[in-house]
Amino acid sequence: MRGRDAVRLASLLMTGILVLLSALPGPAEAAKKKSSNSNTSSTKVYRWVDDNGVVHYSDQIPPEQAPADRQILNQYGVPIKAEQGAMSQAEIEAAKRASDEREAARAAAERDAVLLSTYLSVDEIEALRNRRVDLIQGQISLTENYLQTLRERLEKLQKEASAFKPYSQEPEAEPIDAALAQELSDTLDSISLYEKTLLDTRTRQTRLISEFDAAIARFKELKGL
Repeated sequence: MRGRDAVRLASLLMTGILVLLSALPGPAEAAKKKSSNSNTSSTKVYRWVDDNGVVHYSDQIPPEQAPADRQILNQYGVPIKAEQGAMSQAEIEAAKRASDEREAARAAAERDAVLLSTYLSVDEIEALRNRRVDLIQGQISLTENYLQTLRERLEKLQKEASAFKPYSQEPEAEPIDAALAQELSDTLDSISLYEKTLLDTRTRQTRLISEFDAAIARFKELKGL
């Protein structure tokens, strides 16, 4: 190849390379194009059917169409995900009732499992019930005895205080001694406190018996007795 022809060929090759390079996007253009493609693909397109059976497509769900179930489409119009519409108040309440019922059933099943794994017979349940009832009855007896002591003490204090004002109607009666008045007040407060304690303890005993009776009945039901 002659020198002149070689130079011409090299010139043509260089020109072709420059043309190819000029056709390629620069870094800024490439980034812009990539961002545009990303925005396009990240935009959600919803498809839903209204109450009249009309199909809608939009990138936003109008508030009045919020209850409608919809599909999310990709950039090619292919469904890629389903979304449930917003529930009405009635649906929310129904869902809560269903959830509460499931939780109640789960808790009942758990109680049954504990009952069956804890006791082997009705006699075992009754024996434990009787022990606990007796313990509470002991507390009741102690409280009753102490209340009796307090009431007897109160009766004596009231008799003693009756000779003093404001309990005595005698004009010459002296005012009640501060220590006696305080003891009288403290005794009344103690009686009130222990009367409430006695009532609470009896209520606890009654509730305990009811709980054990229910457990015995359920145990028999589960065992087919």
